Amino acid sequence: MRRTIVIAACAALGLTVSGCSGTGDAASSGGSSCDGKIDGKRTISTFYHGGGEEKKTFLNVVDSFNKSQDQVTVKVQSVPEGTYNDAVQAASASDKLPDVLDFDGPNLYNYAWNGDLIPLDDCINVRTQGQLLPSIVQQGTYDKKLYGVGAFDSGVVLYAYKSALKKVGARVPTGVDDAWTAAEFTDVLGKLKKAGYDRPLDMHMWYGRQGEWFSYAFSPIVQSAGGDLIDRDGYKSAAGALDKPEVVKAMKTFQSWYTKKYVNTEAQDDTPFLKKKSPIAWNGMWAYKNGYKKAAGDDLAVIPLPDFGTGSKTGMGSWQFGITRKAEDPDAAAAFLEYLLTKKSQLSMYDAVGAPPSTARALKETDIYAPDGPMSLVTESLNQVPGVAVPRPQTPAYPTITQAFSQAVDDISLGKDVPGALKKAVDTIDQDIKDNDGYPAQ
Repeated sequence: MRRTIVIAACAALGLTVSGCSGTGDAASSGGSSCDGKIDGKRTISTFYHGGGEEKKTFLNVVDSFNKSQDQVTVKVQSVPEGTYNDAVQAASASDKLPDVLDFDGPNLYNYAWNGDLIPLDDCINVRTQGQLLPSIVQQGTYDKKLYGVGAFDSGVVLYAYKSALKKVGARVPTGVDDAWTAAEFTDVLGKLKKAGYDRPLDMHMWYGRQGEWFSYAFSPIVQSAGGDLIDRDGYKSAAGALDKPEVVKAMKTFQSWYTKKYVNTEAQDDTPFLKKKSPIAWNGMWAYKNGYKKAAGDDLAVIPLPDFGTGSKTGMGSWQFGITRKAEDPDAAAAFLEYLLTKKSQLSMYDAVGAPPSTARALKETDIYAPDGPMSLVTESLNQVPGVAVPRPQTPAYPTITQAFSQAVDDISLGKDVPGALKKAVDTIDQDIKDNDGYPAQ
């Protein structure tokens, strides 16, 4: 069976389907597993998406690994993040995947189903696997096999100025069990607007109206309302999960923040929060070290996302690494992944990115994610999977799911009919599943 996603990638790149026959079925794509031995000296390749300080630190980790031994040399090929998934699909279709692939966590499921990745269960040391956060294991698992491991994890929170909340008599939630209800949060926004904050909330729409941010940051609203992006019992349909009445109600509340002009829709960077013009920000854990703490100091509060009915939820997962079917010696690639998961490498990435390390041994040595740290809310959430931190749907249909939901969020924020937007997303998702015969296990 020809995968529709591969055909779409070929079409987008102007290639013929016959010229994209390299991927084929997962069952016939080959790919060897680890045997615990590196055969001779190896040079392996890896894609990397990042830029700035993150990329610089990653390259330093690669250089450190290369100098730490003389058996495996890693070479890095940078791929722009904006077109990364297209580049991976094109590399797969033309049989030019690297040995090690990094990818946004939820894309793992399509890559694994399509035969691009091999399982890591026999490649990563058992002791190392035991150190991985529950959220990392959840995000990296497909069909009961581990296909990806991350250098760090993530979480979404509300940041607020305590003084602004005190000004309007709003309480400051202390943990996930004490989150504001959706109605309470909406009331706080209204009071802040009346108190002179013209647009009190920055939802960071400027991160990309059709990017992964919308699914990562706003699917917790759906899940907190008791719904989901798809019915996870079989992953066969989004109907009854994404369009259920409780979700419609929650997304109408979300829409009301826009219609009442509570949301700063003109922001192009973090200035509204940093200058306290928007005293509440819906943002990722990275913001704490990337300016928020410096701007707000002791006035900064870190608060769980609102409870829409079944408890506060949060996004999780980040970029991960896997070994591709093209790796001639998976053990050489595994040696590099093991190095990425060492405490030294993890803490280097933490210093650069500000994200929680993916292993318990590194996490406890961070200054902000330790049990008494100012961002311990994120750690608490990541240790409650899927109770609080919810992995994005573990299905090869995810690329379509995230596109469909992102379009629905965009439409809803612009004032379009909420039930209609969600129904359109459901129809798109279900059609993709139908087109792929239900994504049968390989």
